Amino acid sequence: MSKRRIKKVAIIGSGIMGSGIACHFANIGVEVLLLDIVPRELNDAEKAKGLTLEDKVVRNRIVNTALAASLKSKPSPIYHKDFANRITTGNLEDDIAKVADVDWIMEVVVERLDIKKQVFEKLEQHRTPGTLITSNTSGIPIKFMSEGRSEDFQKHFCGTHFFNPARYLKLFEVIPGPKTSQDVLDFLNGYGEQFLGKTSVIAKDTPAFIGNRIGIFGIQSLFHQVKELGLTVEEVDKLTGPVIGRPKSATFRTVDVVGLDTLVHVANGIYDNCPNDEAHELFKLPDFINTMMENKWLGSKTGQGFYKKVKTDDGKSEILSLDLDTLDYRSKKRASFPTLELTKTVDKVIDRFPILVKGKDKAGEFYRKNFAAMFAYVSHRIPEISDELYKIDDAMKAGFGWEHGPFQIWDAIGVEKGLEIMKAEGKTPAAWVNDMVASGNTSFYTVKDGATYFYDIDKKAQEKVPGQDSFIILDNIRKSNEVFKNSGVVVEDLGDGILNVEFQSKMNTIGGDVLAGLNKAIDLAEKDFAGLVVGNQGANFSVGANIGMIFMMAAEQEYDELNMAIKYFQDTMMRMRYSSIPTISAPHGMTLGGGCELSLHADKVVAAAETYMGLVEFGVGVIPGGGGSKEMALRAQDTFKKGDVELNTLQEYFLTIGMAKVSTSAYEAFDLGVLQKGKDIVVVNKDRQIATAKAHAKLMANQGYTQPVKRKDIKVLGKQALGMFLVGTDSMEASHYISEHDQKIANKLAYVMAGGDLSEPTKVSEQYLLDLEREAFLSLCTERKTLERIQHMLKTGKPLRN
Repeated sequence: MSKRRIKKVAIIGSGIMGSGIACHFANIGVEVLLLDIVPRELNDAEKAKGLTLEDKVVRNRIVNTALAASLKSKPSPIYHKDFANRITTGNLEDDIAKVADVDWIMEVVVERLDIKKQVFEKLEQHRTPGTLITSNTSGIPIKFMSEGRSEDFQKHFCGTHFFNPARYLKLFEVIPGPKTSQDVLDFLNGYGEQFLGKTSVIAKDTPAFIGNRIGIFGIQSLFHQVKELGLTVEEVDKLTGPVIGRPKSATFRTVDVVGLDTLVHVANGIYDNCPNDEAHELFKLPDFINTMMENKWLGSKTGQGFYKKVKTDDGKSEILSLDLDTLDYRSKKRASFPTLELTKTVDKVIDRFPILVKGKDKAGEFYRKNFAAMFAYVSHRIPEISDELYKIDDAMKAGFGWEHGPFQIWDAIGVEKGLEIMKAEGKTPAAWVNDMVASGNTSFYTVKDGATYFYDIDKKAQEKVPGQDSFIILDNIRKSNEVFKNSGVVVEDLGDGILNVEFQSKMNTIGGDVLAGLNKAIDLAEKDFAGLVVGNQGANFSVGANIGMIFMMAAEQEYDELNMAIKYFQDTMMRMRYSSIPTISAPHGMTLGGGCELSLHADKVVAAAETYMGLVEFGVGVIPGGGGSKEMALRAQDTFKKGDVELNTLQEYFLTIGMAKVSTSAYEAFDLGVLQKGKDIVVVNKDRQIATAKAHAKLMANQGYTQPVKRKDIKVLGKQALGMFLVGTDSMEASHYISEHDQKIANKLAYVMAGGDLSEPTKVSEQYLLDLEREAFLSLCTERKTLERIQHMLKTGKPLRN
């Protein structure tokens, strides 16, 4: 096993990609040296200041400007603004000697072989032997880049291709050169997965590697199909978005974001360098793409592409779509297909594919053509770009944000059904697929003993996908390890005495069945197990309480039932905290409202780095009612230190709720107080999250977990704090910063967090604060404005401000 450690890296090239990669290394705690070229001439601002080309501020202008632009971009490339301090900038003339002190040098300069080779020549003069040196090229053959370099350089050199944006897209392609040592490949493969939080794939040195070869084929295939089927830009984006488990930006919006020129560059590279590809002509650009390139309609970077944002006569913004026949922009048209309507009640994307390919309308025809082309293409890429089919699926999921890879979709439709569709569309699969079916293998993947197996073409048998030992895949164990199930949750045995409760409701909202399932899971764990994890592997941990249920009760004025429902929620959260077994919450993605409250009450939180967490109840006209308001008052009190101004501390926690603050990463959640330093932890690789949470539950149990004693020592400030809050909300309402209804909600929250209108600071119990919280929540539910907000949220998914 390699003992190599990465403490410091050098990134050469500070463009969008280089700065993004630098930020992601900083995200995981690595020190970064970011270098770029020296400017050749002064800009106007520098001339005005009387600077010269020898001044350091000028010499580092390119790198500093690029990094600053990256840090300001949205979504942010950095988990926390303080992490940017881990990046040191410099230039390739004054600071290149510093690469001697780093553990890994990565080149991220312009995609020109001659320039890359010049950079490597300079770097080799300063590089310490044994140092990793890699290129982030998206398509230049690795073998050409290391030509003429020393033996040690070539042994430690390969491609390490990140996808943009580096923080968010998980694919990390490792591409060996002719002389790359196996130790280096193994190390980078493992490092990408364990430390960078990526899906690492060792690819072959073929044009565009794996992700872009398949991804660009898919887009080019659509470019040619769109005219043939008479589809609009909007229709294609409707058909290729979330309905089939792809990002909301679907196809054409994604091209606009990435840049049409980037796509064209890769497509041309494949066309020029893959003459024997059976789909070679598909990589030739259609006329409308050539026209768009000539017009510089490249997407977001030039202000127009397949979509264009304009101001209407009344000053409002409107997004226009490109008519691919006339190449004029027009108002967007609503896309609607009967086939898609059939999938509306099918929550799991994987279950939609058999329905979609049977469609009798244009959508059904589109899917049959689309999947037939894709299935044929990926089957022929083995063994050219990969020896194993699972790597192709991994690359498409991690690099393009697909929920399911091509072979998984083929399995969902049925291998033989896929072959039938291909035949009807005039597509021919690779010979190995027919051989596989003839040998009795009816699927590309199988699950056995909680592990995923794939069809190995050389061995003609199902082989275990490597690297699963550090993961727990809930899809694989749900049926075999089920301990309890209702319509809201599944409780699974993770082994080693640890249970997991997995939400199964729509968007993982928390309603009666989920609360009943949580209580049942705690009962089971306390009786026969050692610990409990609350975790799932859906798109989001939980978007909060079921506000539809709250609306119905409030609208029908069933206040006794609503009071009981809120008390049940509070009691369940308190069981999370005061059970006899350790409870671990494993949030990821959106963790809002009730989902956040659940995490606040767990013994420990094992959060994915990409966790967007906050108490957002103000947006629907209420305060957190599942223990969140109580908990923030408690946490404020726990942070009171000698010399601290207690009112200021309490105000910070009050504003976190009042402004419905949501973290943009788990690390920001510590700043908001919804995660706690020294107790809660962050994992960068979400695939490891459930396994890590299980390990912590087991460790806490083995160390002798004791049920905590209920708190009765929470210091509340009473009228002293309440007065301050009420003066603040009065002035905000008077200056029209908040509405009258907002003021009413804020005053209710103030009453709870102050502990009521007690005449002096007093120590109270959690139950005292919970009762205040529930009373305030219920009183707000009687307000017409609150019902309007909840109704608006249910209709639009967006909060309404009154």
